[in-house]
Amino acid sequence: MPAETFLRLSMLGSFFQCAKDPIAIFLAKVFDRIRYEDGLDDYRLTPAELQAEFEKRGADTVFVFQLRNPIHNGHALLMTSCREHLLEMGYKNPILLVHQIGGKVKADDIPLKERIMQNQAVLEEGVLDPKTTIVGIFPSPMLYGGPTEVQWHAKARMNAGCEYYIVGRDPAGMKHPNGERDLYDPWHGKKVLGTAPGLEKLNILPFRVAAYDKTIGRMAFFDPSRADDFLFISGTKMRGYASRGETPPDGFMAPAAWKILVDYYSNVRSYDI
Repeated sequence: MPAETFLRLSMLGSFFQCAKDPIAIFLAKVFDRIRYEDGLDDYRLTPAELQAEFEKRGADTVFVFQLRNPIHNGHALLMTSCREHLLEMGYKNPILLVHQIGGKVKADDIPLKERIMQNQAVLEEGVLDPKTTIVGIFPSPMLYGGPTEVQWHAKARMNAGCEYYIVGRDPAGMKHPNGERDLYDPWHGKKVLGTAPGLEKLNILPFRVAAYDKTIGRMAFFDPSRADDFLFISGTKMRGYASRGETPPDGFMAPAAWKILVDYYSNVRSYDI
């Protein structure tokens, strides 16, 4: 690994340590803050900056959702449902942190710039409330390290002031090389977060599976008793729709947010030609 790359990764690790960690404070004094100069640096908030933003918005608790895909209405339904659950628990102003993976992801994933633009369009269309939602970038690569990596994801957010973490099936997982099964136990990551040292104060919010309900024409939580009524649109299928310029079923994604994806793939096709 080149020395410069190693240094940047080392600094990246300290970047999301606890804002009061003496090592993080020391490195902040010694090294200049990393700037990518890509127009997205304002989304790469440090733990201290995130905590200041939470306080500014009057948060009495913070919950976080990590993703490396655009936000569709199923994601929004899940996040909105989690906020309603926190309100029922007695919180007055839960704030949501939508944290996009900012480092290397899969080659066929939507680039970070377009994901952030798409996320902002979701807020502008009111699918998520911009007053109670913060869109940010977590400047870490996706390593697909399963239960080990998910501890890093959770600890970093906990140290930034998040108390609740949405986690579902096979977090940071991938398929086994034979393609017939998952590489990791799909529920091991969630179990680890409930038992790992240092994560005792982090609360887990369950990931409820949403799919397109053909009977009502919108995304809804999956009901296995009427499975035939639901259409599952995976990230791969979603990217397929966008790359072919096709429109997904009404109610799958906010129209302005979908247009960003279609425009991206249209530009890719033009470049290829």
